[in-house]
Parts: sequence; C-alpha cells; structure tokens
Amino acid sequence: QVQLVESGGGLVQAGGSLRLSCAASGRTFSTYAMGWFRQAPGKQRELVASVTSGGTTNYADSTKGRFAISRDNRNNTVVLQMNSLKPEDIGVYYCYVRRVVTPVYTYWGQGTQVTVSS
Repeated sequence: QVQLVESGGGLVQAGGSLRLSCAASGRTFSTYAMGWFRQAPGKQRELVASVTSGGTTNYADSTKGRFAISRDNRNNTVVLQMNSLKPEDIGVYYCYVRRVVTPVYTYWGQGTQVTVSS
C-alpha cells in the first residue's frame, strides 16, 4: 500500500522559511515524478514545484527563486525548501508522486498547513 507522509508545515512570519518533507513508502519511486501542490482557501489546487526521476525541476512562477525542491531516491523522499515566505503562500501543501508511464496514476499525501503571518 502506497503512503505519503508529509511533515514540516506550520506558522512563520513573512520573510521566514519552512522546510516540507514527504516520505513515500509502499514501492520504489525512483522512476516517478514527485512534487508539491498547494490549495489556498477558496482557490483551486495549484502546482508549486515538481522534480522528475531524472532531477529536472519545475516551479510555479510565484515560487521561482524562493523555493527549492529536491528528492532522495534512496529514501523515497521529496523536500520543499521555502524561503522568503509571503502571506500569499498560505495554504495546504500536498505532496504527490506520479507514475508517468501508462497507466498514469498519482498518489497524494494528506496535506500540511502552511501559514504566513504578515
């Protein structure tokens, strides 16, 4: 059974930093894409950052230069380092792993709250 367990959310002042971690278990994810979405109150879930099995990263325009995503295939973990946080970064952050070959499938974590005070 696949499980994704997130940690690292919390409350931080604007300009501060948080580090989100996601540990995946249940199979080997070295060939899967991994990443983070977030959902702010009243808004749709949006991609924050992703990293392919080969290490190619992709970021939302709003997080470029402030966030950094990395993965450890040995430990099946993905980490999101968030710096210079802004109130608009508030939301529930969801870790995901995605099988990118047929059948394409996405597994989700339970979400972790990030709150930034101004």
